Amino acid sequence: MATAKMNWTGDRQPSRWKRNAVLLVLLAAGAALAFSWGGLREEARISTAYGARVACTCRFVSNRSLESCEGDIVAASLGRTARLMRLSENSDTKTVRASVPLLAGESATYAESSGCQLEPWDD
Repeated sequence: MATAKMNWTGDRQPSRWKRNAVLLVLLAAGAALAFSWGGLREEARISTAYGARVACTCRFVSNRSLESCEGDIVAASLGRTARLMRLSENSDTKTVRASVPLLAGESATYAESSGCQLEPWDD
């Protein structure tokens, strides 16, 4: 009959195989994230560029609220990163920013003569 090991506070310690299983799962999750990070980042960059452009047009050309513009972006089926996208606006400069935390962010600015245009990308 095996007995559970006790630590110095008298609590039962988890068995080694459970601890190793948790560590293995965390390691596999980290490897999967590292492997897909580049593709996820590019997808987020494209999604935020599209989102900023559409939201800018919706907000400053159609004069709709930013909240109603979010529905247009959700309907566009932009992939995995679309549900993480956040929109914000600067009414003074007529700029809309779409961002996915830790991955990408893009801005589009409205000008009377040219409409909504994305800010140039830094390569």
